[in-house]
Amino acid sequence: MTLTTKHYDVEIPSIGFGTWQLKGDTATKAVKTALETGYRHIDTAQAYENEKAVGDGIQAAGTAREDFFLTTKVWTDQFKDGDLQSSTKESLKRLGVSEVDLLLLHWPNDDVPMEETIGALNDARKQGLTKNIGVSNFTKDQFDKAVELSDAPILVNQVEYHPFIDQTKLLAEAGHKGSALTAYCPLAQGRVFKNETIKMIAERYGVTPAQIVLRWFVQQPGVVAIPRSSNPEHIRQNFAIDEIHLDGDEMARISALRMHHDRIVDPDFAPVWDNPLAA
Repeated sequence: MTLTTKHYDVEIPSIGFGTWQLKGDTATKAVKTALETGYRHIDTAQAYENEKAVGDGIQAAGTAREDFFLTTKVWTDQFKDGDLQSSTKESLKRLGVSEVDLLLLHWPNDDVPMEETIGALNDARKQGLTKNIGVSNFTKDQFDKAVELSDAPILVNQVEYHPFIDQTKLLAEAGHKGSALTAYCPLAQGRVFKNETIKMIAERYGVTPAQIVLRWFVQQPGVVAIPRSSNPEHIRQNFAIDEIHLDGDEMARISALRMHHDRIVDPDFAPVWDNPLAA
């Protein structure tokens, strides 16, 4: 069964397959395994330099195009009107598809007016290059501005989200706007495997800490998670969470870990992040 979350009448599979850092044949095999396992959401990006390999995995799996949700992201050096549309067409060629389900702006870029970039993103949708549009790594204020400027709904804000970072503000704002929040780095680059609270809950259910955390994500309204792995067994385990049902206390205990506010992805070009403690 494919768990989904619905926004603006669009069904987004709640567990997707992330492909960051997967390259070449490794990426192709992983995507093929994911689709054969039952994943119906694949996430990639121009900056990952693996769109061709991801496309090869999609073709190898043989899953009908209408049966899975495909996301890619435009890199910041392609944010000008014209460049964005052209680079998206190149992404589609590499992926071997005529359109994606979701096209995201990968990071904010203050060097190009947001009005121009959001306009170009909407134009890409009008041209039929993507069904839906969204953003990634946008702060609350940046997300609000993108929503205000866009003719089409901003379906998603994809951000770093795992049990050890406080994204309460972005979750609330996405919910207020009717958008989804997609969690990248959902397993905190393996840190969830070392946490005693998560390990204890996992032992109770006889599953992995990763499965517990992914179930924690899908039990939150409007949240999508995109775990990544090249290990076939882990790919299958991460998808097998339908029979896990966390109770309110378990959900709260995992959510309480956000007090650490441990951000992992913070490059020099990142925006000034929202302060979770500020009013």
